[in-house]
Amino acid sequence: MTAVMQGVRVLEVAEHTFVPAASALLADWGAEVIKIEHVERGDAMRGLASTGVLNMPSDVHVLLEHSNRGKQSLGLDLTTDEGLDVVHRLAATCDVFLTNKLPRVRQKLKIDLVDIRAHNPDIIYVRGTGQGEHGPDADKGSYDALAFWNRAGMGMALARPEYGHVPGPPAPGYGDSIGAMTIAGGIMGALFHRERTGQATTVDVSLLGTGIWAMGQAMALSMALGTPWVQVRGGRNGTNPLSRNYQTKDGHWLALTCLQAGKYWPPLCEILGRSDLVADPRFADHASLNRNCDDAVEILAAAFAERTVEEWRTLLDGFTGQWAVIQHTLEVAEDPQTVANGYVQECHTAAGTPFRLAAAPVRFDDEPAVPRRAPRFNEHGDAILAELGLDWETVLGLKLRGVVA
Repeated sequence: MTAVMQGVRVLEVAEHTFVPAASALLADWGAEVIKIEHVERGDAMRGLASTGVLNMPSDVHVLLEHSNRGKQSLGLDLTTDEGLDVVHRLAATCDVFLTNKLPRVRQKLKIDLVDIRAHNPDIIYVRGTGQGEHGPDADKGSYDALAFWNRAGMGMALARPEYGHVPGPPAPGYGDSIGAMTIAGGIMGALFHRERTGQATTVDVSLLGTGIWAMGQAMALSMALGTPWVQVRGGRNGTNPLSRNYQTKDGHWLALTCLQAGKYWPPLCEILGRSDLVADPRFADHASLNRNCDDAVEILAAAFAERTVEEWRTLLDGFTGQWAVIQHTLEVAEDPQTVANGYVQECHTAAGTPFRLAAAPVRFDDEPAVPRRAPRFNEHGDAILAELGLDWETVLGLKLRGVVA
């Protein structure tokens, strides 16, 4: 893979997933990323023992690895003048400064835009926030389950009134990881702009804004029609029988998304062994299928329930319509398309323990980005300080005073 970010240096003052995962992507693509961590505990993610669904493996912190692969780590006390001086000196050597600290915290720590630009006027300053840089909640923290999922309308869009609850996000860091891609893209655009014009910009991405963009088409329809995007009690999701999910004999599920129902109904009926349905006037064309959706769904549900998912994989292989097997995460990891495209990559911890991670979703020169492991806490601290010109006696003094780890 062409390391398109090679030569770009990023300074990160952030923790958890949303913002750190953005610089992890940049590291996958060749950037040098220096991560500043709390001088005693490190990134708060290092202390996370459970997602609430699954406990963390004892030999590798895979969630930390996901959002911190390929970085250098320096433990630093930013509340001290000496620690702040280190950050400012590092910023002077970097192309990008990346943070998820709230506005009041940035000001208190003296790492706000004006502070960092005073030491490097050409640096691209990047802020990842919960609700955006402006407005009444700009200075309030958040998580992806709140700002990206629920506040942006996704939870309500999936809620079924008959279930009596609003579903949560499907995975830990779900909105964080999507938001991280947005930040990474914004940074690359800002670097391109600086290269072309010589002007350094700021980049702002919020979980709320990213969630609203992800819901963009539903938002547009809702605002145009004055109707919220919500499920109707007991109602079907649309009127197209070829755009829904069906269960197989062995309890798996198939997803059909054939938006041109009239076009794909005849070949599907042939595959199902129900050629008699092609001439059925109830299903003569797309409009007829829409009008008689319930009848078609009942027929298809019965047909798909007659065979196993593997039998359907074989039978549907030549089907010209659009379909997929609904998979869980372990099945996704072994999906032939996942393997062929390198969408999952193998890594090793510092101790040599193997584990696998989702690869960066962008390939350059038709090669996947192979992630490197996350750093141990303060693994690169001494080397980073030495690069700044601090001799060992000075570094030792900083360690004794608790300024650096």
